[in-house]
Amino acid sequence: MSTQGEILWVDDEIDSLKSQILFLKNKGYEVTPLSNGHDALELLKDKIVDVVLLDESMPGLTGLETLAKIKEMLPQLPVVMITKNEAENIMEDALGSQITDYLIKPVNPNQVLLSLKKIMDTKRLVSEKTTTAYQQDFRNLFMALSSNPNHEEWKDLYKKLVYWELEMGKSNSDEMMEVLQSQKTEANTEFFKYISKNYANWIKDDKGPLMSHRVFEKKVAPFLKQGKPTFLIVIDNLRLDHWKAIQPILSESLRVIDEDQYYSILPTATQYCRNAIFAGMLPIDIAAHFPLEWKNDDEDGGKNLYEELFLRNQLKHLKLDNLKTQYIKITNNDDAKSMEENIHNCLSNDLTVIVYNFVDMLSHARTEMEVLKELAGDEISYRSLVESWFEHSPLHRALRKIADKNIQVLLTTDHGSTRVKTPSKCVGDRATTANLRYKHGRNLQYEERDVLAFRDPKFAGLPRPNVSSTFIFAKGDVFLCYPNNYNHFVNYYKNTFQHGGISLEEMIIPVVRLESK
Repeated sequence: MSTQGEILWVDDEIDSLKSQILFLKNKGYEVTPLSNGHDALELLKDKIVDVVLLDESMPGLTGLETLAKIKEMLPQLPVVMITKNEAENIMEDALGSQITDYLIKPVNPNQVLLSLKKIMDTKRLVSEKTTTAYQQDFRNLFMALSSNPNHEEWKDLYKKLVYWELEMGKSNSDEMMEVLQSQKTEANTEFFKYISKNYANWIKDDKGPLMSHRVFEKKVAPFLKQGKPTFLIVIDNLRLDHWKAIQPILSESLRVIDEDQYYSILPTATQYCRNAIFAGMLPIDIAAHFPLEWKNDDEDGGKNLYEELFLRNQLKHLKLDNLKTQYIKITNNDDAKSMEENIHNCLSNDLTVIVYNFVDMLSHARTEMEVLKELAGDEISYRSLVESWFEHSPLHRALRKIADKNIQVLLTTDHGSTRVKTPSKCVGDRATTANLRYKHGRNLQYEERDVLAFRDPKFAGLPRPNVSSTFIFAKGDVFLCYPNNYNHFVNYYKNTFQHGGISLEEMIIPVVRLESK
């Protein structure tokens, strides 16, 4: 018999409920019996259950205290409170803590069964409702795609697709998820055409959407002032769906004031985008103003070593160099722990910049490590890994420590990433860059339909590494492969998360302002 659901039953007199538990097992439910709240909380760290049946009156950790801790850990988990006491204040406390149902002792087995069926069916109905709502919205999204959207409408369209992706992730409709994925693929095909047509004009007249080199000036600078501790947190490679996954965790301690997206410049790679954010300039202008510090892909040396220098130069340009500013870069666990321990010292700064490299390292490690390919085999599991990392990260703990100190937090990223599936042959000389989503080099040969090419990089706002350098950016889910050892290369990189090219996931990225509650 397939299980009807996983039930956790917590009651200090659990031994007296054996007949009730047996009744539920005979009805197809898996039941884990426990006698106290502490054991229940420990179990819920590792085991997924569908419903908790919770005794209100237990010695030690009471039912209401256990309930509060369950809701902290798992806000969506349905809890049925079982009580001897019909006192109004107890019910108000329980209902205020978002119980799903309550039963009065002594409970009849059919009463419990009815409550469980009601909850399980609600989950099924929510899933069906999600599917129906998406089916209704499918046509609206299709119409929006066909109506030549502008850069603001593209942001809205992508936000809607992410919304449905997250909603579908909660339901179990593989068929509808497939439909959504094909709609996302179609959207990326149209988005590539849109970027190919407009990108050079955005760079030329600076009248396009908000992009990397203007994001500090437009989204950070206006909110900086002396005496108000502000934290600019740049999490490398944080996609919009990742932000939506960690938002509920962050919202427990901070309030979202403004939520927006901006466009990453091309290539959607750290050494271009993040330097552009901190310098407030396009890469071509950074190379002109800082010829010693700017490094092209084919040059030796770290490509993001001068972010603090660029930032201080931009603050001076914006007449904000009177602010007390600290720059912190996190590239390993020791850096992160040190930042967490010293976070209170940052409250004396007007601006603390924290660059956090974890998500980018995760996507690169996922390419190299078989075990991570298992753990993050698709968007849902990749998102889940990012969510789990953030929840238990020193960054989250540090923000919780100072959340009550009248701070503001500006959270953003430099670019996103996309899962690559379609190989495309590309030939270049020895100096051609190795990135799978963009390349520059001399005498590049490539499939025209798969890339946006700039034979003169200045039209993309990029410095020219060599006299005859061409830049190419892969579209949608394409990844660029050399012909030699082609099959091995294709199998190794297919279904990995990469960045540098043109997709909604790489280019339309979150920028969020939060404040203390």
